[in-house]
Amino acid sequence: QVQLVESGGGSVQAGGSLRLSCAASGRTFSRYAMGWFRQAPGKEREFVATISRSGSGTYYTNSVKGRFTISRDNTKNTVYLQMNSLKPEDTAVYYCAADLYGSAQSVHPNNYESWGQGTQVTVSS
Repeated sequence: QVQLVESGGGSVQAGGSLRLSCAASGRTFSRYAMGWFRQAPGKEREFVATISRSGSGTYYTNSVKGRFTISRDNTKNTVYLQMNSLKPEDTAVYYCAADLYGSAQSVHPNNYESWGQGTQVTVSS
């Protein structure tokens, strides 16, 4: 398994932007599809975005399409989530996750073997 560490969370006003990063340990990062999930207080963890092992394929939940962009740099063992036009309903703890030999269609949390500790994103109105 890879070890994952997220960073980049914080507090912003509605309409603002944040970029989350997730650094992975080890030399097998390119074998993993990567996903971002989020969990708001009192709610279940939900899928946000995924990216294929090569980075050529991406998939988003409808509520973030056109606002969020997932990307990865396999030379730096890092996956990113650029979040623009943030809304108060985006407030949550954001987690990155790794799915060994997965694809960009890996949208269910059960597909992922490794998880980061999470980073808080708070959007105020």
